[in-house]
Amino acid sequence: MHLHFVKPLIWQRHADFVLHLMLPANQAQNPLGVALRYFDRAWESVDTSIDSGDGVLDSEYSMQYFPGDDLLAACRPRGLPIGNLTSQFWSNCYLNPFDLFVKRELGCCAYLRYVDDFALFSDSKKQLWVWKQAIIERLQQFRLVIHESTTQVLPVSCGIPWLGFVVYPTHRKLKARKVRYASQHLIQRVNALHSGQISCAELNMSIKGWVNHVSYADTWGLRLFVFNRLKKQHQKASHKIILTNN
Repeated sequence: MHLHFVKPLIWQRHADFVLHLMLPANQAQNPLGVALRYFDRAWESVDTSIDSGDGVLDSEYSMQYFPGDDLLAACRPRGLPIGNLTSQFWSNCYLNPFDLFVKRELGCCAYLRYVDDFALFSDSKKQLWVWKQAIIERLQQFRLVIHESTTQVLPVSCGIPWLGFVVYPTHRKLKARKVRYASQHLIQRVNALHSGQISCAELNMSIKGWVNHVSYADTWGLRLFVFNRLKKQHQKASHKIILTNN
């Protein structure tokens, strides 16, 4: 697993800079037996979740050795499948000591983390560089490394990428690539409607889902632009159907 320092949704207004870094009794009448039964089931789920990630990163991971490793370290399992519903839970379990390190030992009062993305805020750029080095050293204890290419120290006024948005002190924008992807996807859904692959209800759900997501940013003009594109595509597809029928 690799960690990088990322991007916050909110921050303390006084912060000028951000460190951007991209686990034979009747049990029905025995409370202890019932508890142990569910505990066993929970551990079975843990094993299933961990086993499901076996080998999924082999083609994307270059072996990283840590202090104290031997030759058998290369055989250690690593990572969880991206999108696994338990990945957020396990990241919180595994990184809770790291969260305490950042807040208590480093003394960072403005700290955010979402799974493996996190950001630290300070008024001092020098302080952030010191924290970065301390974090790199501490993460080795967890057998983790950061994404060097996406680790940044930058002013918050530049905008902080976070969960598909670019967050500024006064407003939020949607990432440009997210706009392009969503626009193309919705146009494909309109075409799928006219070809009979999906229903109007399914298209409506896709549009509502996108609107619910982008409404967290300042996207009123963007939504009008996308809707106009969808309207033109709908009219174009309808015209093709009329010509085909004729």
